[in-house]
Amino acid sequence: MSTTRFAIATAVFVACVPALASDAPPGASSCSGCHAPNAAVGTPVPPLDGRNAAEIVAQMEAFRSGKTQSTVMDRLAKGFSEAEIQAIAAWYAAQR
Repeated sequence: MSTTRFAIATAVFVACVPALASDAPPGASSCSGCHAPNAAVGTPVPPLDGRNAAEIVAQMEAFRSGKTQSTVMDRLAKGFSEAEIQAIAAWYAAQR
């Protein structure tokens, strides 16, 4: 999928998600093991709530491809399909 088409698909999906914001997609709950719900918690791992969905998707793809090095995220990212990553990113973006 081209970058433009992917960005458009992500934007459309994110626009449709707020009504379902309370229903976490499969896999999203595993993120909270490392990603604190807010920046007040002292951890170098950034919070995901309210973060731009496209940024989350891009970072996950960078981990999956090996472009961004990490201790565990590269392996975790490979465990999710594109659709799962988009759903998780959209859900976290809708959390405030």
